[in-house]
Amino acid sequence: MIDCGEGTQIRMRQMGAKINRLGHIFISHLHGDHCFGLIGLISSFGMLNRTAELHIHAQADLEKIMKVQLDYFCSDLSFEIIFHHVNPRKHELIFEDRSISVYSIPLKHRVPSCGFLFEEKPRDRHIIREMIDFYNIPTWKIPKIKQGDDFITEDGEIIPNDQLTIAPEPPKRFAYCSDTAYSEKIIPIIEGVDCLYHEATFMEDEAQRAKETFHSTARQAGEIALKAKVKQLIIGHYSARYINQQDILKETKMGFENTLLGEDMKIYEI
Repeated sequence: MIDCGEGTQIRMRQMGAKINRLGHIFISHLHGDHCFGLIGLISSFGMLNRTAELHIHAQADLEKIMKVQLDYFCSDLSFEIIFHHVNPRKHELIFEDRSISVYSIPLKHRVPSCGFLFEEKPRDRHIIREMIDFYNIPTWKIPKIKQGDDFITEDGEIIPNDQLTIAPEPPKRFAYCSDTAYSEKIIPIIEGVDCLYHEATFMEDEAQRAKETFHSTARQAGEIALKAKVKQLIIGHYSARYINQQDILKETKMGFENTLLGEDMKIYEI
């Protein structure tokens, strides 16, 4: 999960998400609309008798803030909460497992803030079952073949890997950038991502307001996407003053055509 505003667990239940499968939460910055839902979510986990660890990745101050609430409201939890401190001013690897790597993206906001870059790790090649059976390849050799090895028959014939396997889907990359003023410093980090989520709080007629509050306009979000050569842009974090969000979308598309509106409870395919 990225950020955890008030009402997060209600939305998860409305979507039918399996709430107990959540293992890692990444908090971009310490403004209420990005973290006020944490204590309620953790309390609900306790009532559900969760046992799995919960990992929270955020700047160090969040642990200090949460400790008071946890000691008061959640002193008897059945699971462990592990805080991983993130330096919002550095671009660095902050988490990885066998399938994914997560990097911080320094952003430009009124308080220390960072985005997150999620990168899938390359997957093994897919076995062509008919070829494995044809050459009678032992099961114990298949893992190495999936990793790119050729196969040598008993007669010494070399069977090239590309006759035994097909390439996997290319690894996907997703970048999340909110809240932030326009900043070209993020472009080398997010360049070429499959999907970029970037805030578009204001329209261009409120550019001065955006500058004062360290937010971005819709046009600026499109400009970042264009300069970073991303494949798809999703915009969000709209000011409540905009009733018709199609106007925000139209303005963004003037700079980057492949843009989608971020909408509550909508699922996007990357």
